[in-house]
Amino acid sequence: MVKLSMIHQISVREKAVAFTFDDGPNPVYTSQLLDIFRSVGGRATFFMIGQEMEAHPEMAAAVHQEGHELGNHTYSHPDLTKLTLEEASGELQRTDVLIRKVTGQEVRSFRPPFFGVNDNILSLAAEYGYRTIGTVNGAAKDWETPGVDYILEHTRQAVAPGSILLFHDGYGDRSQTIEAVRVLVQELAAEGYRFVTTSELLDMAVPDESGLTMSPEELEG
Repeated sequence: MVKLSMIHQISVREKAVAFTFDDGPNPVYTSQLLDIFRSVGGRATFFMIGQEMEAHPEMAAAVHQEGHELGNHTYSHPDLTKLTLEEASGELQRTDVLIRKVTGQEVRSFRPPFFGVNDNILSLAAEYGYRTIGTVNGAAKDWETPGVDYILEHTRQAVAPGSILLFHDGYGDRSQTIEAVRVLVQELAAEGYRFVTTSELLDMAVPDESGLTMSPEELEG
């Protein structure tokens, strides 16, 4: 039996990366990201909070209409490991319903708030048909608004074919993130990278290789 774990990077044969955005949708910042990815013909994955989807349904719809992936980031952004399994399931279920209503499709990707997972949460996500998605650039900590240069420096050194990159488009002032993403997308496009969703990246995985994974503890390091 394969041990479940968060996926941070996928073994692929081409220059492709997955940009991901947590905590939206947000009418100001999410719309700017749509503009950025439209300019390079790329797609991204937006891990949405159910409460924010209810607050900004038109933005959630716009993300889907432009070909991006909607992933589950729970309904109210709790640390799932501190809830009962029933409560955790409710958090996933409520947002699953909201995403399906927007897309008409099954939800494939899930990112746990605070990277809070254990074996029970990983198994629960798998029961929903989700792959649990992490990141290679956690050190960039864009959620702390450490400055555009900081975000760029700590993301550039993590980029490689198959990398999953984490940023935030909700909960606070995300203007630093937007500017950093704008620069990164232009740089990577010039280097010949394609921008794909997490599900597309998973579908591109080299046969018989499960991709690289790390524990949450290693991620924090």
